[in-house]
Amino acid sequence: MKKINVLDTTLRDGEQTPGVSLTLNEKLRIADKLDRIRVNVIEAGSAITSNGEKEAIKSIVKEGYNAEIASFARIVKDDVDAALDCDVDSVHLVVPTSDLHIKEKLKKTRNDVFNQAITMVEYCVDHGLIVELSAEDGSRSDIEFLKKIFHAGVDVGVNRICLCDTVGILTPEKAYDFYSNLSDLTVPFSVHCHNDFGLAVANTIAGIRAGASQFHCTVNGIGERAGNASLEEIVVSLNTLYNDYSTDIQIDQLYNTSKLVSRLTGVYLQPNKAIVGENAFAHESGIHADGVIKNASTYEPIMPEILGRKRKFIMGKHIGVKGLKQRLDDLNIKYNKNQCNEIFNKIKYLGDLGKLITDVDLQAIADEVLEIEEEKKITLKELSIVSGNKVIPTASVKLEINKSDVLIADVGVGPVDAAIGAVKKGISEFANIDLVEYHVDAITGGTDALIDVILKLKLDDEIISARSTQPDIINASVEAYLSGANRLLENREK
Repeated sequence: MKKINVLDTTLRDGEQTPGVSLTLNEKLRIADKLDRIRVNVIEAGSAITSNGEKEAIKSIVKEGYNAEIASFARIVKDDVDAALDCDVDSVHLVVPTSDLHIKEKLKKTRNDVFNQAITMVEYCVDHGLIVELSAEDGSRSDIEFLKKIFHAGVDVGVNRICLCDTVGILTPEKAYDFYSNLSDLTVPFSVHCHNDFGLAVANTIAGIRAGASQFHCTVNGIGERAGNASLEEIVVSLNTLYNDYSTDIQIDQLYNTSKLVSRLTGVYLQPNKAIVGENAFAHESGIHADGVIKNASTYEPIMPEILGRKRKFIMGKHIGVKGLKQRLDDLNIKYNKNQCNEIFNKIKYLGDLGKLITDVDLQAIADEVLEIEEEKKITLKELSIVSGNKVIPTASVKLEINKSDVLIADVGVGPVDAAIGAVKKGISEFANIDLVEYHVDAITGGTDALIDVILKLKLDDEIISARSTQPDIINASVEAYLSGANRLLENREK
């Protein structure tokens, strides 16, 4: 198997994502994670950018990571000097090579750029730096001019060369032909692809097949415009779909690496993102779930455990009783026929509201159902809330207590406080039940998340826990309180 090295540029190209600006400490955390998963080269930033950037690169270098630490640099002496001041191992020395960039951006000639590039390569080599000479906008450059620069660079000490598809215009077929043109070079070459047409990963793999021994990437594919080639997608594709290539990357750490970068950059992933998206190993109940339960390979091309992940079964309105029972059994939830039916009906009800139920949701719903007693002394018949700006939150409830209706109202600091206060007043004549502890969690993300309310209630010397899981926090809070109150009253009678 051919060993393929990984140059990760999350801290440089990835940070160029609009709206992303990492602190020194955040850069250190990401660099540490990249080194732990065995990235070969970490492009820590561009030292010339700012004093803060320079300090961050210096701090990363001082950690003594196993990975080679690189700084991005233009073919400008100040850029290289800034990199040298950071004591990096290498420079990613980038030279614009397309006529568009040379004439329109730099206002120079090919000869000017050629001479400047070779002069800077010599300067880097003389100062002991590993040099990766990179052709910016290489995919729109004249191939003969590219070869001229690369061959001259190799003659004066370049260690690696790289062709950049800066605006992502290659296709896999063109990428293979393009990178095949470098097969006569005596140094390794890298692939650097952008994702403007969604082809960065495919083009990178095509470049590897054409002879590249290293690829540039970012975690989650973040970067300018549509981003860069995705580290996790390339690594897992090479590992799973191709038999001739290997990397040093610890695949079982890719998911938590993705989550770390997502949190620190604030660039959150679409659920259907390959490999690391939350839905990558999620199955809605029905044909797919049934198939995966019987044999995971029916609908999964790779086992989630390989990536440090777990598969999720999402229950929705398409749920079947057989699938529900299987999931309840898998989660070691004990139930009888009536309880199973009630869980089934709750999931159907929530599914009709547009909710999808994960295993965590299912556990919470089951816990609530399993706590319900057949005989309830207190039931909620009606609940209404008035709350808003400059309005004191007020709740009115209609309870059925021992088959008699009780209507009561109360106010509170918020709608939940008011609702529980009204319920407590409604049952106060025969039981003074105190709320000892109140905890609420949004089980899943989003403003329509299922709410799991867990509380502790006290009657006399007995304290019990109760819970309710619903889309509405007020209803969940009242239902949890009543569930606990009914159990306390029954226990007192016993």
